[in-house]
Amino acid sequence: MNPANDNRIVLTLDAGGTNFVFSAMQDMKEIVEPVKLPAFADDLDKSLGSMVKGFSEVIEKLPQKPAAISFAFPGPADYPNGIIDNVGNLPAYAGGIPLGSYLEEKFQIPVYINNDGDLFVYGEAIAGFLPKVNSMLENAGSPTRFKNLFGITIGTGFGAGIVSNGELFIGDNSAAGEIWITRNSKYSECFAEEGVSIRAVKNKYAELAGISPQNAPEPKDIYEIANGNQEGSKQAALDSFAELGEIVGDSLANAITLIDGIIVVGGGLSAAYDMFIDSALRQMNGTISSYAGEPKPRIIQKTLDLESEEGRREFIEGKVKQLKVPGTDKEIPYDSMKRIGIGRAVLDTSRAIAIGAYAYALSELDKS
Repeated sequence: MNPANDNRIVLTLDAGGTNFVFSAMQDMKEIVEPVKLPAFADDLDKSLGSMVKGFSEVIEKLPQKPAAISFAFPGPADYPNGIIDNVGNLPAYAGGIPLGSYLEEKFQIPVYINNDGDLFVYGEAIAGFLPKVNSMLENAGSPTRFKNLFGITIGTGFGAGIVSNGELFIGDNSAAGEIWITRNSKYSECFAEEGVSIRAVKNKYAELAGISPQNAPEPKDIYEIANGNQEGSKQAALDSFAELGEIVGDSLANAITLIDGIIVVGGGLSAAYDMFIDSALRQMNGTISSYAGEPKPRIIQKTLDLESEEGRREFIEGKVKQLKVPGTDKEIPYDSMKRIGIGRAVLDTSRAIAIGAYAYALSELDKS
């Protein structure tokens, strides 16, 4: 499947708590002017009506019948069966609403609903970070290629998604990649998201700078303070991002031990990547001990920052040598370096989600 050369049209939706934004994609490109309507977060009948109206208006603009509807919608949810049980920013869907089946009845085409974190990573696997890394290796003549991508988003929350060998992995309960609830390495009775989010950076800065949390600047301002470009406590700003990185690194070490793939970082706070990545890498490339105090590597693989020249060089070079096949004159390349690359998202988050939704729909249509 090559979604960049596919004539099928897929309807998409950007579902927020305030507004729904409807569009359509073909050949991995948006082909209509988006339609924006109120979400009616507290009124199910109005919300569903808004959804039908939005998709209908988009269909009227299309040159052909769409093949499917595919979009991200806030959970909790049973995504494979299209059942939404949201109790957060869209409380009208609390209790379990078969949204997928409802839309299939209305439009008589397949409907696919997923988590935004999952679709973000799928988009980066299709047209972003994963192909960029493999292209970099290919151009350098390296025999190594990567097939698995673990992605995290850091913003209002701490989300994640998994793509393995071209397939989105969501788990049996639509709950794979729930990294937000891994243990917080700094505060062991708490979950990781408490230290990995916009609120976490603001609260930590306020604590270290000795100001009220209500008066804490936004993360973009804390970033400028850390860079010395804005007034404030530079050390508090640096330490705030360093603590976020420490908690991120520990959670990533636990996750990547099981997944073994490269890592892409997205979300609003990825703009401060340079402020927290060193702290995260110290965790991932650090040690862990036996009961007897014997140190072991925190993870089997070495994690390298692909945003740094040194990290890219070591990642590309690996440890390649030629191995002679016994009893023959043949040699084969062998790269003995187990490594993981980590870097920032290539695509804008909303663009990655849209591409992920589009590619997922085409993949499922091909299966059926």
